[in-house]
Amino acid sequence: MTDDSDAETDPQDAIDAVATDRDDRVYDHSAGDEQKGIPFVGAGPGDPKLLTVAGRDLLADADLVVHAGSLVNSELLDEYCADAETVSSIGKDLEELIPLMRDAYEAGDTVVRLHSGDPAIYGAALEQMDALEHEGVPTYIVPGVTSAFAASATMRTQLTLNEVANHVAFTRPQGKTLTEEEDHISEFVGMGDVTTCIYLGTHAVAETMERLLEDGHDPETPVAAVYHASWPDEDVIEGTIGTIGEKVEEAGYRASAMVIIGDAVGGEDYERSFLYGEWASGGSSDGSQEADD
Repeated sequence: MTDDSDAETDPQDAIDAVATDRDDRVYDHSAGDEQKGIPFVGAGPGDPKLLTVAGRDLLADADLVVHAGSLVNSELLDEYCADAETVSSIGKDLEELIPLMRDAYEAGDTVVRLHSGDPAIYGAALEQMDALEHEGVPTYIVPGVTSAFAASATMRTQLTLNEVANHVAFTRPQGKTLTEEEDHISEFVGMGDVTTCIYLGTHAVAETMERLLEDGHDPETPVAAVYHASWPDEDVIEGTIGTIGEKVEEAGYRASAMVIIGDAVGGEDYERSFLYGEWASGGSSDGSQEADD
C-alpha cells in the first residue's frame, strides 16, 4: 500500500474529523434494522445460543467475518460462520484492520465485524466505525448480550433488587489504561445500593479488594467472580471483599472473569416490588381495592 493510501486510512484523522451534528441515521433506523454497510455485531458472552437472531442472520450471509479471536467462542464461529472467511483481529492495529474491512466491502463482499459481548461495553468499536465512515464505508451496531448479564443469570439473581440495589455500575480497575484517579470502584461500592460489575479486571482482583479494604469497606460484602460466563468451562467463585482475591488467585484465573460486588449477588433480603403488588392490582398489596378519597 502506498504512503498516500496509508494517510487516507489514518484512524486518528477519522476520530478528529467526527462531526458534531447528529447523524440522520439515528432517526431513520432502530437497533434491530438491517442497514447498509458493515455491521458491528455483539457475539454475546460465549454460548452460541446467546447470539441474537439479528447477529445470526448477518453472520449466515457474510463473506468475511473479522472477529475478536479467542474472546469469541470457536463453536459460534463453526456454527454460524461456516461459509465465511474468518479473520481474528487479535494482534492487528487499526491501520491494518480498517483497510482489510474497507477493501473487502468495496470489492463487494458482505463484511461483519464480530465483537465479544456487546460492542457498546469496552468494545473499542466506535474508533473502527469512525475510521471506516471516514473512508466512505457505512457502519452500524447490532447489540449483544454482555457478560454481566450472563453472570447474573448464572448466579440466578438480578443486578437490581428492590431495597437492595437500585443502581448498576459497569466499570474496570486501574491499570495500564486507567489511572488511579479514574478508578471509581470504591466510590460505587461505598454507595451501598449499587451492584458493581468489574470488566477487564480478573488479573487484579486481589489488588482491587485490598484497596477496598484499605478504604474501609465491609470485608463481608458479597462478591462473585464468574469465569467464562456461559462457556462450557464456566466457573463460579463466591466470596466476599475479604476472601475473593485469594480464591481467584488459587483458581489461577488471570482473565475472562466477570467480578460482581454487592448484596444483590446473593439475591437475598430484597423487598417485594410494587410491580406485582399495589400498582398491579390498583389497590393494596393483598389485592383489595382501596376507596377513592
